[in-house]
Amino acid sequence: MAITSLGHTGLWVYDLEKMRDFYERVLGLTVTDADDGLAIVFFSARPDEEHHEFVLQRGRTAAIGDKQQHQISWRVETLEDLRAFHARFAAEGVDVQQEVTHGNAFGIYFFDPEGNRNEVYLRVERDVRQPFRKSIDFGLPAEEIHAEADRLLADGENPYQPVR
Repeated sequence: MAITSLGHTGLWVYDLEKMRDFYERVLGLTVTDADDGLAIVFFSARPDEEHHEFVLQRGRTAAIGDKQQHQISWRVETLEDLRAFHARFAAEGVDVQQEVTHGNAFGIYFFDPEGNRNEVYLRVERDVRQPFRKSIDFGLPAEEIHAEADRLLADGENPYQPVR
């Protein structure tokens, strides 16, 4: 018997409508089901394959800013997708914590409207010992991002640069 994958995760929220708008409109997830009476919304990034990977339900009791989970990470397919999120987050005023290379992935760490940390990331086909995290700017052209990631991987400095 073995776990084969993570099926879904969920968050208790204060403002379900605001959070639904963020995950549906800003992140682009599809609402697959909702129940207004139970104040719950189900989302999927792959609705043809998976009914839901993410759930929001009204009922949060922790104060905004209290740490509830480490992060929720959303995988993207291309560097252009990641760069599009960089631009969208700037346009929407999303609180971005850090844009990074992990050597084996590029990621943008950001906060939803209730302060939950999320990440959109692109897997890079490299085997890099973790933790490895160095800041990078996804507003750069794609070729410059790749060149900077290669430089940061080879620079020999501390492989883990915490959030600044």
